Amino acid sequence: MAADLVPDYSKGCAFVRGQYVPIAEASIAITDLGFLHSDATYDVVSVWDGAFFRLDAHLERFKRSCQSWRLDPGVTDEQITAILSQCVRLSGLRASYVEMLCTRGQTPWGSRDPRQAVNQFYAFAVPYVWIANEQQRLHGLHLRISKVQRIPAASVDPTTKNYHWNDLTMGLLEALDGGADSVVLVDAHGHVVEGPGFNVFCVRDGRLITPDQGMLEGVTRRTVIEMAHSLGVELEIRPVQAEELRSADEAFISSSGGGVLAVTRVDGEQIANGSIGPVTRKLTQTYWDLHKDPTMALPIAY
Repeated sequence: MAADLVPDYSKGCAFVRGQYVPIAEASIAITDLGFLHSDATYDVVSVWDGAFFRLDAHLERFKRSCQSWRLDPGVTDEQITAILSQCVRLSGLRASYVEMLCTRGQTPWGSRDPRQAVNQFYAFAVPYVWIANEQQRLHGLHLRISKVQRIPAASVDPTTKNYHWNDLTMGLLEALDGGADSVVLVDAHGHVVEGPGFNVFCVRDGRLITPDQGMLEGVTRRTVIEMAHSLGVELEIRPVQAEELRSADEAFISSSGGGVLAVTRVDGEQIANGSIGPVTRKLTQTYWDLHKDPTMALPIAY
């Protein structure tokens, strides 16, 4: 094969309709209900230093989400692991954002019966995604608490990963227009729940506090909770009022796109003295140390 015909996976690789393609060539059918109706679920696992971090937890949640949405990806956990590994391997990425997703697919023309659709599995690997830039990681994020309410759990189950992001997007636009870095949405009772792609934590009087409902229960959130137990940090999982976040001693968000990320301002005001606090720093260091734990890291054979 001529050199100019060799696929270039250096910017990422996708698995589409049974084939591996460069990320720029990846696509789904415009008539797929995953596109038309946001009728899909997905999960994202990170690769760091050439190893998946907590892949088993992400596969478990992906399977649970598929079952909740009545989707069948048509592949086993072992097959998904092999596909994700090959996407990373072909790209050569040592630090990667890796996504698995299942869409509803297309129903026969004229049919509104989702049971008649053939579900589709896709996957891709691209360079690692930080949801905070270097300066934000160094000095802490500025969050805005939006008046936009998260979609009620009675309407869309927030514990299953989904693309129903219009509320998050509108809140984020409002926050960015106001000079903040990102946004946290509230529920109907004014409790903070989550932001676009992250969970929220605050520290008050040495106690770590995080919302108990109305949000995706992130794998990184789960990791933070486990770290708190192992480090002897007192933990409260309960509703969190917006004012509790504003007046916290420390605050941070958790996401696969960066782990533990400090928050030093909320609604334009400093959290405490505006510096990253000791609990946040300890959890950040512990989080990255866990990437070397063989029980949590699955090396990729490049």
